[in-house]
Amino acid sequence: MMFDGINIAASGLTAESLRLDVVANNLANADTTVTPRGGPYRREFVVLQSLPAPATGPDQGIGQGVMVAGIYQDPSPFQVVYDPTSPQADAAGNVLYPNVHLPVEMVDMIEASQAYQANVTAFNAAKTMDTKALTLGA
Repeated sequence: MMFDGINIAASGLTAESLRLDVVANNLANADTTVTPRGGPYRREFVVLQSLPAPATGPDQGIGQGVMVAGIYQDPSPFQVVYDPTSPQADAAGNVLYPNVHLPVEMVDMIEASQAYQANVTAFNAAKTMDTKALTLGA
């Protein structure tokens, strides 16, 4: 119970770190027209969910942090670019490019980065409070 704030902030740090990793992977593959699975790279995104609150006890109904529900592929269509000189061009000269849009990824990166920083602040505040509580009890 004493370290709940630290644990909650740590779960947020872990989740936001993964979000940043996924955004970085999307940006790195924004021009990948052929993957080992075949076809262009498909954008991925992270879905988070809150950890379930205890049904009984002193923490009843209080959130316990966040967890990754999954990493999913974006089902939106690929970008079609006319480039008859590309080895990946179809008979009409079109090439399928990933469904990665740089402005969307930049917004996601800023959002995840700011959420990460907010969790660092919460972690440090919880650590300070727990340290003060320990010194008061001594």
